[in-house]
Amino acid sequence: METPEAPPEAPPATRRRRRTPALIAGAAVLGVVAGGCVGYLVQADRAPTALPSLSQPSLAQAEGAGPEPLSAAQDRKVKTDGDLRKLLLRKPAGARKPLIEVANDGWMDLAAYAEEFQSPDNAFRRLAREDELRRVAVVDWREGSTYTAEIRLVQYRETERGTQAADDAGAGNDNAQPPDDHTTDAWPIPGTGDGMAYVHHKPDTTYGVGVYSAEAHAWRGDIAMEIWIYDTKPIPKAKVMDLAKRQMEQL
Repeated sequence: METPEAPPEAPPATRRRRRTPALIAGAAVLGVVAGGCVGYLVQADRAPTALPSLSQPSLAQAEGAGPEPLSAAQDRKVKTDGDLRKLLLRKPAGARKPLIEVANDGWMDLAAYAEEFQSPDNAFRRLAREDELRRVAVVDWREGSTYTAEIRLVQYRETERGTQAADDAGAGNDNAQPPDDHTTDAWPIPGTGDGMAYVHHKPDTTYGVGVYSAEAHAWRGDIAMEIWIYDTKPIPKAKVMDLAKRQMEQL
């Protein structure tokens, strides 16, 4: 009797945006054609992860002058365990509400974030179990009719293996890898180690209007930064690099 073959293992979650770029590109086209058309993105109505208390227990001091405790501004752990949305860059003056909102009150839940991957079901399981995703804070805005910027701070729980943030922003992440077609320029983000910014010169013409994109990926501690920019005009290097450097300074 033949031994039945074992079912194939599920492929690893591919870290490449799947849904939002198409919707933003479509919204950009609507902005060109109809001006004020508003897109939509269905979001699961979940509350963000409850935040831990910012208060620190009092510690008994040994005799003699000991070191002064770190202030909240100096203690990065206190800073990143607070309201993560406060670490996001502020929207530029005059910026408008994006045609498509990808978050609920500045938060994107696990189900919505998993929808950004090519295999959402597999991504959901991996993010929840192996990668220990904790929360995702988002700020996005629109300038003019078609320029859209989105910044995400993706925070992971610390485990014995460390955190997933470095892998999320590093060489193992398909998001952080430019296509091998010589249409993308890449530059390191100063002060971030292996952080990289990319400008894609080949527009997406799926929707009848060319939509250009740029992105940036870096990490610090347990937080991975993602920046996504879309426009119907070529996006200059200075635009994405400025956002990336200023956002990383906030961390």
